[in-house]
Amino acid sequence: MPLLRFSSLGFSMQINRVLLTAVGSVLLAMVTIQSGASLAKQLFPIIGPEGTTALRLGFAAAVLWLVFRPWRAMPQGRDWQSIIIYGLCLGGMNILFYLAIERIPLGIAVALEFTGPLAVALFSSKRKSDLFWVACAIAGILLLMPSLSSAQGLDIAGALMALGAGACWAGYILFGTRTGKQASGGITVALGMTVAAIVLVPVGAVTQGLALISWEVLPLGLLVAVLSSALPYSLEMVALRNMPTQAFSVLMSLEPAIAALAGFVILSEQLSLLQWLAIGLVIIASIGSSFTPKKAVEMGV
Repeated sequence: MPLLRFSSLGFSMQINRVLLTAVGSVLLAMVTIQSGASLAKQLFPIIGPEGTTALRLGFAAAVLWLVFRPWRAMPQGRDWQSIIIYGLCLGGMNILFYLAIERIPLGIAVALEFTGPLAVALFSSKRKSDLFWVACAIAGILLLMPSLSSAQGLDIAGALMALGAGACWAGYILFGTRTGKQASGGITVALGMTVAAIVLVPVGAVTQGLALISWEVLPLGLLVAVLSSALPYSLEMVALRNMPTQAFSVLMSLEPAIAALAGFVILSEQLSLLQWLAIGLVIIASIGSSFTPKKAVEMGV
């Protein structure tokens, strides 16, 4: 009996270590993503959102090709259609998000962007009880609306761009799930990132010119790509292998709050009590939607 007790204790400790590793990976992934976004925002005065997007996507695509080597299992025929749309959604999500955070605080932009995956989760449910989470999300967005028209309020174009990034995120999830049936997750993201880079790197090059390849900018662009794409994606993969999808979704729901904290610490962006309440309502809606029975979906990179 004592031997069995010690064996059970050792097994329990091993499970706790695995779970702690998974939770730590998710939290670190969110911190790196929002740190990367904060660093990207500091590049805007030099190369603008378009140039920053170009560097992020270009470097991220190169890193992902080296890591996942997609040439070993390239899609065939009509499979490319879903991957191309997936990549366009990924690119749209990136450029619209960067255009948004140029105009509005990081935490608010992430909260508005979260309406995309939240809509996918809630519209896939047929339970009437989930209407409460829809109401929480709508209330959070409406709380931001009065400040759009005030002199000290949010920039309406920035808010709309954040919502547009959320719509692209929804498309990214839907087509990412479809392409995931044809190739592994790593290969899908590498190919999607490549499509996004092919479209948006030339845009950044045309709008920003030689500033895009200056030695002052290139190392920071690589760091943004690693922090915002390559590193968090790898950490999320570690987490998903070691914890339930529902628990992963609940933790990911905290991202708007982490974004707001990153904006405060790194960018000195201060939010009003009403704006914090709006972010809180979006987080509550996201956590509630995580308990809705549904198929697992990718949260994004």
